[in-house]
Amino acid sequence: MPKADPSARTHDPFKAVFVISVAADLAGVHPQTLRIYERKGLVDPGRTTGGSRRYSEVDIERVRRIQDLTAAGLNLEGVRRVIELEDEVRRLRAELEDARSYVRRAVEETHRQYRRFVAGAEHLDVVDAHDRRVAVGVDHLGGDDEPLVVG
Repeated sequence: MPKADPSARTHDPFKAVFVISVAADLAGVHPQTLRIYERKGLVDPGRTTGGSRRYSEVDIERVRRIQDLTAAGLNLEGVRRVIELEDEVRRLRAELEDARSYVRRAVEETHRQYRRFVAGAEHLDVVDAHDRRVAVGVDHLGGDDEPLVVG
């Protein structure tokens, strides 16, 4: 099995590499349509230092989405609103997944700490002192000779 070439570049769908004529051809539209979409704020191509437009694969997919929406009967303002909402839904889903991951890790850590506490507390002598439960001999929880009130 051949080894991967470490000098090979990774694929970046956000890298703006296509000139307007190639991007238009890939998206199935006229170059003037891309200019209109840019003027309306629907796409934002990259620019070279000389000011020429460069489109990424993501830009081209967005143009295809715009075409689908206009073919379904939306005007460009409607398309802009739909795309804004789709972008917001994507952002919120990512945010929700981050929150879920955080909560999962927090719950797992809490369970680990609880299991360590229970394992460490198994050797404790529990006595009743005036209707209060007191753990005796707990140097790591309540100090050297200080009892820990547990209930």
